[in-house]
Amino acid sequence: MNQNMLNRWISITKENPQRIAFPEATEEKILKAARGAQDVGAIIPVYVGVEADIRAAAEQYGVSLEGAEIIENTEELRASVASRYVEQHPEAGLSEKAVNRKGKDPMYFAYALQALNEVDSVFAGLSHATGEVILAASTMIGLAPGISTVSSMGIMDAPYFTGSEGNLVAHGDGAVCVDPTPEQHADIAISACETVKALFDWEPRCAMLSFSTDGSAEHEMVSRVREAVRIANEKRPDLKIDGEFQLDAALSPEVAAKKVKRESAVAGKANILIYPNVSAGNIAIKMCQLVGKCDDYGPILMGFAQPTSDCSRSSPVSELTGNIIMLAVRSVRR
Repeated sequence: MNQNMLNRWISITKENPQRIAFPEATEEKILKAARGAQDVGAIIPVYVGVEADIRAAAEQYGVSLEGAEIIENTEELRASVASRYVEQHPEAGLSEKAVNRKGKDPMYFAYALQALNEVDSVFAGLSHATGEVILAASTMIGLAPGISTVSSMGIMDAPYFTGSEGNLVAHGDGAVCVDPTPEQHADIAISACETVKALFDWEPRCAMLSFSTDGSAEHEMVSRVREAVRIANEKRPDLKIDGEFQLDAALSPEVAAKKVKRESAVAGKANILIYPNVSAGNIAIKMCQLVGKCDDYGPILMGFAQPTSDCSRSSPVSELTGNIIMLAVRSVRR
């Protein structure tokens, strides 16, 4: 991971280490990544599940549990959590019986603890599919006010690119919202701006991408991007969200000067790129990784009432550690 970026995040979290819950606490990579984030002072791991199994896994993989916490979702504790959850979150529409039943799954139990502010966030996704993580988070912590779309964002570290934020650029959604409506597309852009504000000291400048720049082409897909820009600006006029832009017009001041014949706070200096759909995002990300030798950190789940994170099952321990630290920063600044 970009060391300067990582060092900035560690300095933020060391002042207020976050209690991050890990419901996949018998997984070797989770235990090692959480330990790595703990060792730099970013988090206090809270392992959720059967204590005997967690301790056995930690011993098997040679991971120290010193300074960490273990919360076992026993029948007694599930009943207590269910009672308090229903009292504090009537908007969820769940009965005590339903919360208790869901709490048998460590991931749902971890999210219930987050909803009660007993942990600061939840990190999962190594043994659960993205859809399972999203469903648990949506059920237990819900969506952010004014947002109705769950989406994702990544941070690209591009060694051969120099933009308004050096080698870094945020981008989304390349993983979750497959073919967004204009309303969903607007939500993705707004969520990305809020996420960038939490992670960096950047002023978010969000470009909505297309194969057209400011009317250079006409097509239904272009019209949908324009409508998304209109909705985003109407919902959040305080944010710099603009488009439709081709990629070069979004990132290159020289190209923007030729293609964008109006004032724009985003054109040529975007630090957030929003893809028109997951197909475009998935292709762009893999192209950058394989051809451009870029590192990509995430996916960062967005749109929830509280920060949470998914992770790729193929991620190495070092990348998972960086993603945990990134989640801790979002938690500190939420």
